[in-house]
Amino acid sequence: MTGSGKLDGKIAVITGGCSGIGLATARKFTAEGATVVIGDLDTSNGSDIARELGGSFVRTNVAVEEEVNALFAHAKSAYGRVDVAFNNAGISPADDDSILKTGIEAWDKVQQVNLTSVFLCCRAVLPYMLEQGKGSIINTASFVAIMGAATSQISYTASKGGVLAMTRELGVQFAKKGIRVNAVCPGPVNTPLLQELFAKDPERAARRLIHIPMGRFAEPEEIANAVAFLASDESSFITATDFLVDGGLSNAYVTSLDADFD
Repeated sequence: MTGSGKLDGKIAVITGGCSGIGLATARKFTAEGATVVIGDLDTSNGSDIARELGGSFVRTNVAVEEEVNALFAHAKSAYGRVDVAFNNAGISPADDDSILKTGIEAWDKVQQVNLTSVFLCCRAVLPYMLEQGKGSIINTASFVAIMGAATSQISYTASKGGVLAMTRELGVQFAKKGIRVNAVCPGPVNTPLLQELFAKDPERAARRLIHIPMGRFAEPEEIANAVAFLASDESSFITATDFLVDGGLSNAYVTSLDADFD
């Protein structure tokens, strides 16, 4: 993959960077000239991925404050600055279901990994960006933060709504300090997480796919392209926003049939 150099010289931290959207973004950032620090639990692949990309890997449980702090401290110590934080790590476990079926343990786990982790990452990186007078934070929310679904994953949905609300507030609060904070809101993405979920419930997959005007799920690289834009100076007047990359899903009432164009 070759890029235009829009991230030349930037130091970027990516959580959940060993698979799915995070890995695609790590590769995109590197192609665009950034040095990437990956925070992930995947010690089997993390070091090899970092070596491939010319960056570094720090084993990180994003729900543990000390480990999050250590991740960003490593980036600062090793490279002298932190220009971009892509707070992307998240889970969507099978036991997170409708509100009538989801237990408090499942609720708490998803909130910790999906929402509290973003709080911890933002809090860890902001002092470095304030010192620099510049930075871009991108948090992974979701289209479900904006619209409801009858096939609910209640804690996931609530966590992503929290990410979106927190992103808006931080974007407004730190705008005059040169720090931009945005949320990327993907539609369903063809990642291992989604594949595993839908392999167990093909009907659930079909019920979702029919509502996407483009007629397919996104590829991780398509989300990575959007994240790279938000990380770059090309988006210098964009902050506190929900950046939808959902194939038109959140604005669709009904989708077209092939017969509509005959």
